[in-house]
Amino acid sequence: MKTLITSQEASENAAMDLRFGRAKWFCIYDDQSKQTTFTENPSVDAQGGAGVKTAETAVEMGVTRIISGHFGPKAKEILDKFNIQLIENKNEQSIKEIITQLENNN
Repeated sequence: MKTLITSQEASENAAMDLRFGRAKWFCIYDDQSKQTTFTENPSVDAQGGAGVKTAETAVEMGVTRIISGHFGPKAKEILDKFNIQLIENKNEQSIKEIITQLENNN
């Protein structure tokens, strides 16, 4: 399973970004290989519709789960349509802490 975690920086020590559509970075965690990769959010500076554009990017990336602080209704509608699990996390945690929790729950 590939999990997308919104991140403020391209580092496991970075804090999770509470914004989905305007997150600066995506951390992609693959629970099969236990590898993480970081990619910039191409929609971070979009004039409008950043949540929808980010949702479309997530679908194209083939993720099956997304962890972020908040999902707008339009982004949520797209992600639900593709059966992507959404986890709203309001805690100020690092990417590394979230990955550790994912590993402990598997």
